[in-house]
Amino acid sequence: MATELHETIFVAKQERYKMLFLNYRNLNNFPVELLKDEGLQFLERLYMKRNSLTTLPDNLAQKLPNLIELYLHSNNIVIIPEAIGNLARLQSLDLSNNALQFLCPEIGRLRSLRHLMLSNNQLKCLPPEIGALQDLETLDVSRNQLTSLPDRLHRCASLQNLIADHNLLSHIPRQLCWLHRLNQLSMAANRLTFLPLDLGRSRELQFVFVDNNGDLKGLPSYLYNKVIGCSGCGVSAQVLEGDLGEVLGEALSEALVGLPAEVNVVGSETDNVVPLEELAMRTLHRIYHDRPTDLNLPPISLPKSLLDLLQFPLGHCHRCSQTMFTIIYPKLFPLRDTALAGVHRRTTVSFVAYCCSSRCLRTFDLQG
Repeated sequence: MATELHETIFVAKQERYKMLFLNYRNLNNFPVELLKDEGLQFLERLYMKRNSLTTLPDNLAQKLPNLIELYLHSNNIVIIPEAIGNLARLQSLDLSNNALQFLCPEIGRLRSLRHLMLSNNQLKCLPPEIGALQDLETLDVSRNQLTSLPDRLHRCASLQNLIADHNLLSHIPRQLCWLHRLNQLSMAANRLTFLPLDLGRSRELQFVFVDNNGDLKGLPSYLYNKVIGCSGCGVSAQVLEGDLGEVLGEALSEALVGLPAEVNVVGSETDNVVPLEELAMRTLHRIYHDRPTDLNLPPISLPKSLLDLLQFPLGHCHRCSQTMFTIIYPKLFPLRDTALAGVHRRTTVSFVAYCCSSRCLRTFDLQG
């Protein structure tokens, strides 16, 4: 393996490669061959996912000064050096699925950065300096231990996608409402109790996912005509621990009374047949997530691509919280006499409720 790696890097230097793949090489340390002599001055894209790296070299920027994309997904990186800020041309940095507990403030010096992926780490906070990333378009900090987001995040004027699912967030900074280019905000499975009233004023914001925030019992009216995910909101942990059949369905019906059904059209009601693929995925989801723990069953072994799909379904039925993977049934509603009637002189705004079956669709009624 060492000889093969040496030859790969040698050829890359000789041929002045702009792209280098070192995935799945079982690397415990950053290859010194990449940093010898003049390094790889022409390299723009470096892929090193699925290795066992624990850190990065301090002279990375000195030896690889033209890096545009650096992919370090699924390693064991605990810390990144302050010198990371010297990668002046870096546009994409993927540190997902590592062991990061701290993000150095120098990350704010990556002024060309457009995509920052930090999901599945152990981060408890983000440095305020992240607000200096004026060109940042995508920030994924899902599945960490964040209790808050930095107030300066609103200075990331180019931010379009903010994903912070599965953290410990209790609120969304009101300053995020000032992000006029934000298109998707995803904060499912946190501890949110309310959303900023100004959220949704921006025309660019189209997708807001706040599913499974048990204490969230209302949505701002300015989220009308957006795609909203709020299944499981308003449902206490005690209820979720009960029977996931009748109890969950009834609890969700009660919890959703206070939530407006403000979502956009995404499908057709005419399809009354649930595909075999959809049925199989729903069955796997129930087995994987709801199997009894007292039977001492062996762990379920599935390919990572399938596990990822099970963890992030297409949506959830707003009537019964059934997960949906390949098909959803929408139902249109008129605006009626809700609090939104007459907003901006509009009286015909339509809503769509996401449902998992035509039967569930027929029992859904607009609240408000």
